[in-house]
Amino acid sequence: MKKEFEDYYEMYGRKVYSYLLTLTGDSDISQELTQETFLQALSSVGRFKGECSVCTWLCSIAKNLWRNEARRRGLHPSADEEMFPPEEDRYQPAPDISAEQKDSKMYVLRQVHSLPETEKEIILLRATGAMTFAEIGELFGKTENWARVTFYRAKQKLRKE
Repeated sequence: MKKEFEDYYEMYGRKVYSYLLTLTGDSDISQELTQETFLQALSSVGRFKGECSVCTWLCSIAKNLWRNEARRRGLHPSADEEMFPPEEDRYQPAPDISAEQKDSKMYVLRQVHSLPETEKEIILLRATGAMTFAEIGELFGKTENWARVTFYRAKQKLRKE
């Protein structure tokens, strides 16, 4: 059982971490919650019915852990303005260009945050490459086509803004 679980961690650990990173915007919290996800999965493996993929099951556990953590901290899961960890640039752009880039990034993030929770989550999962449309559909208990259509409609809303 231990070896099998290590294999699952090897196969899905990165995806679970990426998914949590889209939710938390913080790599440290995401790493901690990824470990907690696998610990909780190990303790509740007997309840896994196989109605969805292992990855979907793990991401559901991760999402619930993040919601609990956000409540514990007094945060709404999407309240964090900084959705993505800071990037380490190899060069420093001119101050005016840097300010414009930051303003543009913040504007886009605000627009994404204004979307309904489901659409926002799908946009972030696709933008970070964390999951395929099939996996997103499965995570939400819907079809791959539903995930594609919802993503497209959310993207259209963002373009209108």
